[in-house]
Amino acid sequence: MLELKNLTKTFGAFKALDDLTMTVPKGSVYGLVGPNGAGKSTAIRHITGVYRPDSGSVTLEGIPVYENTSVKARMASITDDLFFFSGATIEDMRKYYAGIYPTFDNALFQKVGEAFALPVKSPVRRFSKGMQKQAAFWLTIACRPELMILDEPVDGLDPVMRRQIWSLLMSDVAQQGTTILVSSHNLRELEDICDHVGIMNHGRMLLERSLADMQGSTVKIQLVGQVPQGLEVLHQADSGRLVTVIARASTQQAQSILSGAGLTYYDILPLSLEEIFIYELGGADHEIKDIIL
Repeated sequence: MLELKNLTKTFGAFKALDDLTMTVPKGSVYGLVGPNGAGKSTAIRHITGVYRPDSGSVTLEGIPVYENTSVKARMASITDDLFFFSGATIEDMRKYYAGIYPTFDNALFQKVGEAFALPVKSPVRRFSKGMQKQAAFWLTIACRPELMILDEPVDGLDPVMRRQIWSLLMSDVAQQGTTILVSSHNLRELEDICDHVGIMNHGRMLLERSLADMQGSTVKIQLVGQVPQGLEVLHQADSGRLVTVIARASTQQAQSILSGAGLTYYDILPLSLEEIFIYELGGADHEIKDIIL
């Protein structure tokens, strides 16, 4: 289990992380989301041991991460800003990774390579951005880390390769019990793979739950008539007689309130992760504004 407890980090007068607490269960796929500037990348740099916390702690299975090479050897990360040595080929990088990670699996490296079909003897820096990202996944998966940290992992990849990579990662989770922390703005994609989600804002954790609990505690309601008392409304939009309401309630709670309200028409609809994200942040000074141009 990965834990961040009361993590605080400031850069001059700017507080990037403000008493951040989050828990990534072992063997889970955890989606870390938030608006630009929420502190996600700063949190990831603490998780990988790049930054020293001003206060608070980052631990993996209860062991501090910062300046602990034995713990760092159990995790691997892919950032949006990829790094490869100048002139290095994939084969050169394989030897480098194998020297760092005691768990590096050469047989798996050969097997996974079939999914990418990249030239192993060409300098990686001559590859396109998408090909470099494929190379990073190829090397990282072969490390067999206990924890994989991914920051915008499939940005710049075509739809077929995106699906290929998620398939490889989900197979790794199922077979090896790998824990995956993924930060992405593609919430539709995260909804298909994550079982836990944390929503950050202004350096703090706004909401952290399993995806099933999160989707089960917020509903979209369309109705004709007055919105009944008892609903905790996050957002309301009127379109003629039809009223659309986003409310914090389970389907059963909403059904109980609506069925006794004498409405002409109502329907309860599930919310996507993207809708939950938008409306949770709407209550934190991120409400979408209607602007007439």
